[in-house]
Amino acid sequence: MNLKKIFTPKVLIVTGIILFAAVMRLVPHYPNFTPIAAIALFGGAQMGRKWLAFFVPLFALFISDLLIGFHGFMVPVYISFALVVLLGNLMRNNIKIATVLGGAVASSVLFFLITNFAVWAGSPFYPQTFSGLMQSYTMAIPFFHSSLLGDLFYSSVLFGSFYFLKQHYPALSSIKL
Repeated sequence: MNLKKIFTPKVLIVTGIILFAAVMRLVPHYPNFTPIAAIALFGGAQMGRKWLAFFVPLFALFISDLLIGFHGFMVPVYISFALVVLLGNLMRNNIKIATVLGGAVASSVLFFLITNFAVWAGSPFYPQTFSGLMQSYTMAIPFFHSSLLGDLFYSSVLFGSFYFLKQHYPALSSIKL
């Protein structure tokens, strides 16, 4: 295995951006205004090797979770995170402002649906009925607002910063992962 072919300048820069964003989870922030989905979307869109597209963002999330702490609903969080990497992978060849913003919104909705379904299914807080599921989603709407704003903000920052880096270092545009 040739490590120079794997750890190209683009991979290192994208990884650095992802790790920097993961550190942002550790600084004080407005509740749920975090770069989680943006990290997954950006990694999926910018890492050409699928294993890196999953490994780097998931590793960054895991490391930050080690420092923040784990909770009983980590599996749905990581499942939704992996699905957002796939979403980013789908937009890889069509990265534009509209696709990034659409991907951020879709990521927020996906995370909201999966994690709140898990809370409904795996906790005693809500009756195990359709009405209970709807109550779970309704109670989570205030958190969705912050998540959506965070996803839009951080997706814009991650994709925008990489775009500007490519403007100053055109070689990054021609490097395939």
